[in-house]
Amino acid sequence: MIFTNPIALLLLPLALLPLVLGTQRQEAYPSLAGFEPDGLSLALAWALRLAGMAAILGLILGIAGIGVRERSVERFGQGAHIVLLIDRSASMNDTFAGRQPSGEEESKSSAAKRLIKDFIVEREHDRFGVAAFSTAPMHVVPITDHKDIVLEAIDAIDRPGLAFTDVGRGLGMGLSMIQEDVLQGSRAIILVSDGVAVIGRRVQEALRAEFARRPVNLYFLYLRTEGANSMFAEPPPGTEDTPQALPERHLNKFFQSLRIPYRAYEAESAEAIKGAIADIGKLEQTPLVYTERIPQYDLSRWAYAVAALALGLLLAGKLCERTIKRAGVMHAA
Repeated sequence: MIFTNPIALLLLPLALLPLVLGTQRQEAYPSLAGFEPDGLSLALAWALRLAGMAAILGLILGIAGIGVRERSVERFGQGAHIVLLIDRSASMNDTFAGRQPSGEEESKSSAAKRLIKDFIVEREHDRFGVAAFSTAPMHVVPITDHKDIVLEAIDAIDRPGLAFTDVGRGLGMGLSMIQEDVLQGSRAIILVSDGVAVIGRRVQEALRAEFARRPVNLYFLYLRTEGANSMFAEPPPGTEDTPQALPERHLNKFFQSLRIPYRAYEAESAEAIKGAIADIGKLEQTPLVYTERIPQYDLSRWAYAVAALALGLLLAGKLCERTIKRAGVMHAA
């Protein structure tokens, strides 16, 4: 427990006043010898005294700012530490048909956002981080178990992006986020991109060194636009087979050469994205131990609620008091 205004606790002895001072109107009687003991009346009298004590105690604790301090809880489950690396290039704003969204059509980024959010909500024990990239990488949210923050970050991935796709630096950002996470468990990067990117030689060598130092499961979700080249297709004889001519194919070949657990998915519709994400979810089911940070929680509102309820009972008791007139003598009931 913590108190934001602990000096108010000096008023706690006031909670004993209802034991000394009555809560009901006092009436004089010549003698009580003729009255039989009334258990119900005694119970009501003590209930009103206790309500008075609760009212005073609730008000004092509310003024003192009672709360529960921040704490950490160790959790166990099945899942992974996952970095969602989202392509924010301008081409992601188009539909799978390669045109601007209109009517019931949705852009590739909107479809990916909707289905990734469902994936996050369904994964009870996973911890997620979010990074985005286009001309430059952007560290959005570090790996965390607070899914509300992650979901809000995902809500921003369909904002208009820039033209260039620097997937190499984006992967470097995702790896740095993985390295900053010190908790034990399986680690994965899910790269969501429409794939038109070339990684330079120097960046490739740097990425090889980083992946070799700390192996990570890599998933490439390629959102293929209608008419675009497949990253799995072999080029026809006589066709130029270079990263500049067939960037999707050579990006996939580079990932295959990293000697890490790697899977590629080619999605041409929202349903294909859904299937790929479901498959990734089945693969990332390793035992996971993580620590959840529970923020400070203010209890003063509950203290005031208890005080209000107790004061309501006292008011009801006061309104129920009656005066009975017998033989010209007024008695309080």
